[in-house]
Amino acid sequence: MTAHETQATSPGSRKAGDTRGTLIRAAERLFAAKGVDGASLNEIKRAAGQRNAMALQYHFGDRSGLLRAVLDKHLPAVDARREVLLQQYEDSGDGGDGGDLRPLAAALVLPAAAELADPDGGREFLQIVAELLNRPEPLVEVVVTQGSSIYPWRRLLEPLLTPESTAVFHTRFTAMRFCHAELAARAAARPRGDDRLFTSRLVDLVTALLAAPVSEQTARLLHERDRKGRPER
Repeated sequence: MTAHETQATSPGSRKAGDTRGTLIRAAERLFAAKGVDGASLNEIKRAAGQRNAMALQYHFGDRSGLLRAVLDKHLPAVDARREVLLQQYEDSGDGGDGGDLRPLAAALVLPAAAELADPDGGREFLQIVAELLNRPEPLVEVVVTQGSSIYPWRRLLEPLLTPESTAVFHTRFTAMRFCHAELAARAAARPRGDDRLFTSRLVDLVTALLAAPVSEQTARLLHERDRKGRPER
């Protein structure tokens, strides 16, 4: 065993890892229950059983660092699942004008919905993401970081949507907010034995949202707004 391996598996290293993991699990529970800004760092330290007042700062720096650690615990698996579905979509040749929206709706829903079955904070993660995306000023950049699978998802959707849907009404983001709000509500309720029916119907609803046309009334109001030179919504 090398010196590096000895150090990585030493009791001190394991203890530090245990402390970090315990703090993350406590943050998941309290962020989900009270909101990311509603749970105090002292509450999280107490819930994690940490007497060391500097433990949280040592491992994460501040609240933002702790939130980043919570999200980074789950997002790589969500991204990996979505990337598989997007690759399958591209390989099937369904892209382009007139393509089927449902596989892309499924690529948004299913990778996140799998977290309902993750006993290690998956349900709390879904509630946290929904809060971040559904704030009056959404913290999109916290959830959709560089390299996120949301970027290729958006790219594949663009040719299937009207210019108004993407540039004016931000339909893709609306679908994300709706999807995560529904998943968060499911996650906050008592666990079910089977989420397949719920998930399939959620895919139906996201598909319908993405496909929703711009009505004549909406188009007329948009035209009137643009003619008056008002700022974008």
